[in-house]
Amino acid sequence: MNRWASSFLIISLIATMTACSSNDGNTANDQANKTDNTVTTDNATTEQTNDAAAENVDPLGKYAEPLTVTEVLGYGPPEDPKTPSGLTPDQNAYLKDLKEQLNIDLKYKWTVPTDQYEQKFSLSIASGDLPDIMDVDIRNFEKFKTQGVLADLTDAYEKYASPTLRKFMDSDGGQAMKSLTSDGKLYGIPGFEEPFLSTQILWIRADWLKNVNLEAPKTIDDLEKIATAFVNDDPDKDGKKDTYGLALQKNIVNWGFDTRGLFFGFNAYPSGWIKGSDGKLVPGEIQPEMKPALSKLQSWYKNGILDKEFALKDENKVVEDIVGSKVGMLYGEWWLPNWPLNLNKDADPNAEWICVQIPSLDGSPGKSLVPKVRMGHIVVVNSKFSNPEAAIKMINFYIEMNTKAHYDTNKPENGYVYNWFVPRIYNPVEIQTIHDEVNNAVANKSNSVSEDIPYYVNIQKPLEATQKFLAGDKTGWGLYSSRVSKDGGWGLTSQIRDSKQFVYNEFYGSATESQVENGAQLDKLMNETFTKIIMGESIDSFDKFVSSWKALGGDDVTAEVNDWYSSASK
Repeated sequence: MNRWASSFLIISLIATMTACSSNDGNTANDQANKTDNTVTTDNATTEQTNDAAAENVDPLGKYAEPLTVTEVLGYGPPEDPKTPSGLTPDQNAYLKDLKEQLNIDLKYKWTVPTDQYEQKFSLSIASGDLPDIMDVDIRNFEKFKTQGVLADLTDAYEKYASPTLRKFMDSDGGQAMKSLTSDGKLYGIPGFEEPFLSTQILWIRADWLKNVNLEAPKTIDDLEKIATAFVNDDPDKDGKKDTYGLALQKNIVNWGFDTRGLFFGFNAYPSGWIKGSDGKLVPGEIQPEMKPALSKLQSWYKNGILDKEFALKDENKVVEDIVGSKVGMLYGEWWLPNWPLNLNKDADPNAEWICVQIPSLDGSPGKSLVPKVRMGHIVVVNSKFSNPEAAIKMINFYIEMNTKAHYDTNKPENGYVYNWFVPRIYNPVEIQTIHDEVNNAVANKSNSVSEDIPYYVNIQKPLEATQKFLAGDKTGWGLYSSRVSKDGGWGLTSQIRDSKQFVYNEFYGSATESQVENGAQLDKLMNETFTKIIMGESIDSFDKFVSSWKALGGDDVTAEVNDWYSSASK
C-alpha cells in the first residue's frame, strides 16, 4: 500500500452479531433503588450504587430526554433500486428508528454528494463550524487531536461499547485502537479493515501448467521456468507463439497487476517500512535486496517473459490481456477471481486458475508485506459536545440494525438507506465471516446462514454461488474461489495469516511533513528508475537512485518516520 497516503481505501465491509436494547436510564435507576432499599446511604454505599449502575449500563439505552446530535454527510445514491425516488438523507427511515429507540434526534448541518464532501468539510474546518460527531481520515484526526478539537472517548467506550463493537475492535489485537490512543486517552473509534486483505499471492493458469507439464512454483527459479514455458511452449495449444509469462502494468509498484509479489519473494519491500538491523525503520525501496529482483525482471523483459509493451499499459490494458488469455501468471490479492479472472473463464471455458503463496529465492514460503493497521475512516466527537457516549451508542445501533432480522422488515422500499447513516463501523473481518459461515452452511447442507449475520444478502450470494459451483454451474466460480474455497483467494490468505508467514509494514501513521512535500516526487523517481532498469538500463542505476532518493527528501522522510515510530512504540 502507498505509504504516502494519509488514509487507506476501505472496501465495503460488514457488521455482525447483535446487542440488546432497553432503557439504560431506567436500568441504572432501578439498580440504584434496589441498592438504596438494602444498604444505608453513606459514602461507601453511594460509590457501591454508582459502580452497580455502571456495570448495568445498556449499550443501546434510551435517553430519558431527547438528545440532539449534529453530523455532516457526503453521500452517494442508494444502493438498492427499490429505494423511493427523491428520498433525501434527512428523510432516511433509519433516523426515525434512532429517535424511537434511543431518543436521539440526528440533525445534519449539511449534506452533499460524495464528490463534494472534501471541499465542503474543509470549509467547515476553516470556519470552525464542526458537528458533534464526525467521520475523519487519519490526517484530519491528527490535526484535530493536536488542536484539542477531539473529545476523550475512553470512558464512553468502556461503559457503552457493545460486545460486538468490542469484538470488532479486538479483531486486530487492538492495534487500530492503540494507534488512536495518546497518553492513555482514546480519541477515536477506528473504521479499519482486516490488514491481510493486502496479502500478495500468485495466480496461475492451471490448465497451462498441465499443458506444459509443470507443477506450481515454490522458488523464483521454478517461476522463471514456468514463465519461459508459457512464452515458448504454446501453453494454450493454438499453434501460435502469442502468450507471455507474467502480467505487469506500467506502474511498477501499485495496487494491482504489479511487481510487489515478485519483490517480496526476494525479501525486498518497496513502499514499505521495515525494521533495520539497528531496530530503526528503513524504506524498503532503497535496500540492497531490490537490486537482484530488478536484475531478474530485466532478464525476463529481455527474454519475452514480460510484455514488451508493459511500460505503455495501464491496468485496463493488462486486464484485456488476462481476459483474452494472453498471459498465464499475475501477482495480486484474494479477490482476483471475482474480477478479472472470472471474465477470462467466461471468455475461455478451458481456463482454470489456482493460487499459491509467493515463490521465494530458497523455496521457503515467500512473505508478503502487510500493513499493521489498514485504516479507513475514524469516528470522532467534538470536545464541545457534552454527550460523547452518544457516538458509541449510535455505532452500537448501526451494528444492531445490520442483522437479518432488521433487513427482513426495514426494507429499502420503506425508505431505509443504510449507506447514508453515520457514524457506522463495519466488521473488520467480514471476509473471514463469509468464509466461515458459507463453509459451515455447505457442511450442514443448509440453504441459509445464521440469523445474526449482517448484510444477509452479501453472505447469501456467496452461499448461492458456492452451491451452484459445487453442483457444476461454473458461473459461481468467482465468488466461490475468492471468498469460500479453502484453497482459493481468502482461504490461502487466511492460512498465510494464521501461520504468520508475512512481514509487517511498521509505519501506519499519517503522512509526515516531508512525505506530503516530497512523496509524489520520490514515488515518481522510483517508478521511472525501476522501469528503465527493467527495460535494459544498467543495474548500477539503482545505486544512483538510492543517492537521489535520499537527497530529494528521503532522508528527511526517514527521520520523521522514525520519530513517529519512537513515539508510537512507547
